[in-house]
Amino acid sequence: MEYLAHLSKDRKLKKLLEHHTPLSIGKRKEIHFYLIASIMSQQLSTKVAQTIRNRFLALYGDKGIPSAAEVLATPFETLRGIGLSNAKARYVHNVAEFAVEHGMDHRKLGKMSNEEVIAYLTQIKGVGRWTAEMLLMFSLGREDVFAIDDWGVQNAMIHLYKLDRTDKKAFRAELLRISAKWSPYRTYACMHLWRWKDNKPAVAVKKK
Repeated sequence: MEYLAHLSKDRKLKKLLEHHTPLSIGKRKEIHFYLIASIMSQQLSTKVAQTIRNRFLALYGDKGIPSAAEVLATPFETLRGIGLSNAKARYVHNVAEFAVEHGMDHRKLGKMSNEEVIAYLTQIKGVGRWTAEMLLMFSLGREDVFAIDDWGVQNAMIHLYKLDRTDKKAFRAELLRISAKWSPYRTYACMHLWRWKDNKPAVAVKKK
């Protein structure tokens, strides 16, 4: 695959890639749902996040993924009842309300650059840059996203490149310097780093 040839120019990353099967990314249409799933998964293990996500979907019976309007109509206490904190339940409603009022269609976001998508979505209270980056990767299928603030990516790069995070400013500069060589396939690099350290973000779990 083209991305493997490019990333293999980085000798340290190449050694890691040699032990991995190729990865692929795809696009999804229900953007509001995957943004909600990302919020629900924050600070949770993959297993717990999947459990809460299944409970969320179960609220809507056999309908499948609920529309933004259906989510917005779901009582706050019902969302709390599936295991969401007060804050996360509010954020879920915030996403649904924004989608209803301003739009979150995959075609609309598909016309935006990565930074435009991030700026658009981070208007929503509860949606930070990391959450928007996960959406770019796992829902919009963007191949060149570097999640610099992701703990799993940072830890993997510390081990692979023998980095020191004591000086935070210097550490971030080094992360950016190394990752710049991976462009335009930084998303794949992040995915292989997550796989290597077995620290995949819960939002990446595919729906059943």
